[in-house]
Formats: sequence, structure tokens, C-alpha cells
Amino acid sequence: MVFKRMKIEEWFDSYQYEVDYDIGESGVKFLKFSSLNLDLGDLPLRYGHHRGSPELRELIAQDYEDFSPDQIAVTNGASEANFAVIASLVGPSDHVIVEHPNYPSLYEVPKSLNRRTHLLHLSFEEKFKPNLEKLESLITPQTKLIILTHPNNPTGSMITEKMLYAIIKIVEKHNVYLLLDETYRELSFNKPLPPAATLSPHAISITSMSKVYGLPGIRIGWVAADKSIIERVRAVREQLTICNCVISEEIAKTVLRRKQEFLKDIKQKVAINYEILESWMRNQEDLEWVPPEGGVVCFPMLRVEVPTDDLCRILVKKYRTFVVPGYCFEMSRHLRIGFGGETSELRRGLSNMNKALKEIKI
Repeated sequence: MVFKRMKIEEWFDSYQYEVDYDIGESGVKFLKFSSLNLDLGDLPLRYGHHRGSPELRELIAQDYEDFSPDQIAVTNGASEANFAVIASLVGPSDHVIVEHPNYPSLYEVPKSLNRRTHLLHLSFEEKFKPNLEKLESLITPQTKLIILTHPNNPTGSMITEKMLYAIIKIVEKHNVYLLLDETYRELSFNKPLPPAATLSPHAISITSMSKVYGLPGIRIGWVAADKSIIERVRAVREQLTICNCVISEEIAKTVLRRKQEFLKDIKQKVAINYEILESWMRNQEDLEWVPPEGGVVCFPMLRVEVPTDDLCRILVKKYRTFVVPGYCFEMSRHLRIGFGGETSELRRGLSNMNKALKEIKI
């Protein structure tokens, strides 16, 4: 078992903290503690419940039709949720299929655990939608888990409800599990997909408070799944973090109680920013894209076969602007742009991108 650093996190760690304009972040504007009007004065700083606070699990379960709190495990972010599911379900002789591009942890974790891992490549030409015939062709008798993310990070692509039901049929037919990272589900541009976990005991839904609610600092995510899977997740967590920070759980409860209020404001801001981004892309001669269908990221591609590394470094060093180069996702002609932050920051960042594009040799 050997873990290595992810290129995307190395890039963030190296450059995100030295810029003025961040248009590479994959979530919405960060909330401030003062906006919550939360008094934690008498909160006991004890160990939390191993599956998460009962009240928090009750709030989360309300979004999953016919689910009980016993089918929810609250974790330290979606990353721990994903790790715990992979580690608990996939044995040494098992096989995993992961769509790509994706957040790299989703394929690096099974690789690091020495699990046989195949990538299901999404293509620009197919609008970054998974080819279900290709997906089924990758399944072997040893396949245990299929991992997808929709709306997708970094592309913003999204499967249709019809495709989701077809995928559920595939996993049930082959007796494998589906892990669907639904972190951006609440920010689908049209009707959100039903949570996969509500459709089959073979399906596992993962999400968090980080991207949609602007709360990555509290590190709260969760797994929604059949009770047997929740027990496996709990066993892994008891070897790692045991429980969540009780302060973080109080913050999560406060926001989820006021969920619709927060989401209404967030969706309005994201819609404004998307219009700005879409208008900017219409006038681009050097970049082309598949317009996102959800979330707050997109994955434009240079029209010529030139890596985006130099462009992204010019943006950081000369224009103090942060974006994520495609090599972080093993797709060097692309770059990830985030549009969930301040509108003024997005405008300035895109303006700086225009200047930097003129400086590289295309």
C-alpha cells in the first residue's frame, strides 16, 4: 500500500494561496462563520457519534426518499466517504471501474490499495457522457465497484435520468456496486437526478457540505446506502478518524436547517456567473468547450495540441490568477475553470485569461 501525492493537490498547495483572483476553485464562495449566527458556547467538546450526530443524520436522510438515519454515515468530507467505501467493499482480488476525468482520488485510492483499476474514458466528442456499452464491456467476474461522478468534476457534464436507470440495471445485472459521487447534485442546472442510493441497494450516494454550501473547512460529507454498507463504512472509519468534529457537525446542522434559504442565494449567484462565463466562451478563438450542465466547474480545451501548463503558470506568476491545468487530470490540453466565487473575481480572472492566452504560443 503506497500513497502518492495528487498532482491537483500539489498545484493547489503551490499556487492557490499566492493569487488575488481564484477561478480554479471547484466550489461556491466560502461561507463565513459570522453569517450563521451560531452560538456554540455550551457545546461539549467530546467525541462525536461514530456514524455522525443522530440529528444531523435525520436532517440528511430527509433528502433520500424512504431512507432512515441508519442508512446515513457522516464522514470527514466526501474524500473520507469515498475512501471508506472503496476500502470496505473492494478486496485484493477485486476489480474497479472509474470514469475519467474525475477527481483523482477516486482512481488513485484503489490503485494505492493495489486494486486492479480500469478507467472509463469520457470524451469531448461524446460531451463527456459515459458510453454505457463501453462501461458494460469493462465489467469482469472480478468487478466489484463502478465509480462515477455526476454532475462531473472537472467537466460539469451530467448523465440523464434515463442513463442513471440504465446504469442501475447494469450494476444489478452483474451484481456489482455503484458509487455515485453526487457532490454537485443540488446545483444541477435542470432537474436534479434522483439520489442513486434510493434506486437500488447496489447503489451508494456520496456528497458533502464543501462544494455547494461553501463549507469545505468544516470537512463534513456523508454516505447514503444500504445499512450493510454503512456498517462497513463505520468499521473503516473506526480505524481512521473514529468520528467527526462536533463543532463541524453543529455548523452542518445549522446550514441544513436553513437549506433552502442558502441554496436560493447560491443558485442565483451561480446563474449570474454562468452567464458571464458562457458569454466569454462564445467569444473565444483559442478555447472550445462542452458547456457544463451542473456544478460550478467547466473544462475548456485549447483548439490546438498544446499543454495548458505554461498558460496556467503565466496566470499565476504575472496576473495572480489561479486556474487548474489539465495535466492535473491527465488531459494536458484542458484547464479547469471554476465559476462559483465572487462575480467581480470571475470577471477579472477571465480578463486576465484573455491576456495570458495572447502571450503563449498557440
